[in-house]
Amino acid sequence: MPRCVITFVLCVCVLSGFSQNDSIRDQVHVLDTVVVSRLRSHRSVQSTAPLHTLGRSDMLSMGVTDMADALHRLPGITLRDYGGAGGMKTVSVRGFGTQHTGVSYDGILLNNSQNGEIDLSRYSLDNLGSLSLLVGDNDQLFIPARNASVPSLLLLETRSMLFDDAAPHVTSQLRVGSFGYVGPFVRYEQKLSSRMALSALGEYVYAENDYPFTLRNVSVVTRERRTNSRMNTGHAELNASWLPVSHHELKAKVYYYDNRQQLPGIVRYYTNESDETLHTQNFFAQAQYVVTSLPKWSFKWLGKFNWSSSNYRNGNYPDGVVDGHYWQREAYTSACVLYAPSRQWAFDYSVDYIFNNLNSSRLYDVKPYRQALLQTLSATYRQQRFKVLARLLGSLYFNGARKGDGSDDMRRLSPSVSLSYQLLHQPAMYLRASYKNIFRVPTFNENYFYHYGSKDLKPELTDQLNIGLTFLHDQSPWRIEASLDGYLNHVKDKIVAVPYNMFVWSNINVGKVRILGLDAMFRAACQLVPQHVLRYTGSYGFQRAANRTLKTSPYYNNQIAYMPLHSGSMSLAYENPWVNLTVHASGVSSNWSNNEHHDQSKIGGYMEWGVMAARTFKVWRHSLVVRADVKNIFNRQYEIVAGYPMPGIQYQITMNYQF
Repeated sequence: MPRCVITFVLCVCVLSGFSQNDSIRDQVHVLDTVVVSRLRSHRSVQSTAPLHTLGRSDMLSMGVTDMADALHRLPGITLRDYGGAGGMKTVSVRGFGTQHTGVSYDGILLNNSQNGEIDLSRYSLDNLGSLSLLVGDNDQLFIPARNASVPSLLLLETRSMLFDDAAPHVTSQLRVGSFGYVGPFVRYEQKLSSRMALSALGEYVYAENDYPFTLRNVSVVTRERRTNSRMNTGHAELNASWLPVSHHELKAKVYYYDNRQQLPGIVRYYTNESDETLHTQNFFAQAQYVVTSLPKWSFKWLGKFNWSSSNYRNGNYPDGVVDGHYWQREAYTSACVLYAPSRQWAFDYSVDYIFNNLNSSRLYDVKPYRQALLQTLSATYRQQRFKVLARLLGSLYFNGARKGDGSDDMRRLSPSVSLSYQLLHQPAMYLRASYKNIFRVPTFNENYFYHYGSKDLKPELTDQLNIGLTFLHDQSPWRIEASLDGYLNHVKDKIVAVPYNMFVWSNINVGKVRILGLDAMFRAACQLVPQHVLRYTGSYGFQRAANRTLKTSPYYNNQIAYMPLHSGSMSLAYENPWVNLTVHASGVSSNWSNNEHHDQSKIGGYMEWGVMAARTFKVWRHSLVVRADVKNIFNRQYEIVAGYPMPGIQYQITMNYQF
């Protein structure tokens, strides 16, 4: 591995949670981890729509190693992973496609107006307090209109303040692993006063990603190694939380990400040479201000500016070097008003304005831009056993281009409703049902990309219906939580992206798709004796995503590309005073890389197993956590995206010291 200089960048990050009904809201304070975990469990069980949450302690006990591993543990998620530490990782939920999945970072949605895909490999678990998946609209009323404009929402919440004193605290971490992986991480946090908290973090990741794989060509079997796959990435954050007066809270975040990586390309027979590179940068600043001082009224304002750049270069092109530099910007603001006249009724009005544009170095770039006005009117009603939420979203999109004609403007009203009824009190059992209608406007690539885009492309129209049961038993020594949801989704004019390489996708319009599915989640914990706990977590997903466009077509009723019929995960953990041990597994059934289902396009299913061991030591009166992970312990070779083999067996050592 070549020499590299690793620089820790300290910047600011923050973290304090304040409850709307908190009697000491003008102090920064902490809830016990166990209490927070149980509150999250109760919220998931009582939710009117499917809500699955992994807290920080959950991810540790389950042996979760990175963002891709965490996403595999959630039911209903289909992950596209190009392999290695720097491979792009995107998700679709319940067959709707990546562009239908919103990703929220501390309450405000991330955006990629160019292709609509959020690369989740950018976001480290080291700074996350929780990872949640929400499908549809649940009984959360006080949210921006944009958060209600997607069928499903992945919520990334950064870590809360870990300490309640005024002294500075530092978390330092070093992670090393197979294939040249080195990842230092540092976080600084301090409560400056009873009304202000600050923190800063910086992280760097270097990886060669030169893992071996087997290449088969009929009777010829060769052992190859991934080349041109190196990555250098850095990330820094500055956050602050301030309470100017009682019941007023201001949160602010500054974020920067920089990644230089080589792209290995699709595995080919006889040659695997690649000279593709990608340099991506992302900067955003966001803030939100919440007022809860007035009786029955609450107000929220959010604002964000986002800038991102991607510079793609391919030196292996037959006629010379091909490159493309893209810049996109976003300005976003939102205002929410909540009115709660009684304990039973509450109403919310939210309005969002969004401006996006895209420029590039390409000769045929039309420099598109888009303005959006989103409004929601929501109401919720609660009784002892019953609660219901109804919401109406109004969407206006105004499209244009500085060079040439823009695509057509679009507008629509989208209703949603969700409800739950408590069948049993102890153990708790809830019946829930939800419906949501949403439409998705095409991305800039889908509308304008040279050779691939079309200004006449129709938007996707979606309907989703869910009915489910949740269960919670919390009586010592057992704690059991379970959920079972069945769903029926319809998509009209579905746009399917099929990878040409890691950066360029070709898009086709399937027409109509019907998705019939089932999601199940089960968690159990048993305290065997004091300080000895056994934990099991399992998830299963079934989704039949069928092409229903034309009955006379030979491809009618075919499963949509990259949608496995079955997926699942499990983990078994033993927590004790000596060494915590976890064994875990995740996998999917076979699927297809295109909608025609040619013999050569079938991707085999897989099940990947891993183990984890961790122990906490006291060093100079502070905590040192040493953790060892072995991933893919059976060295199973498999692919998630066709032509991009995943790594085999991998080792990882993590040392985390807090002082």
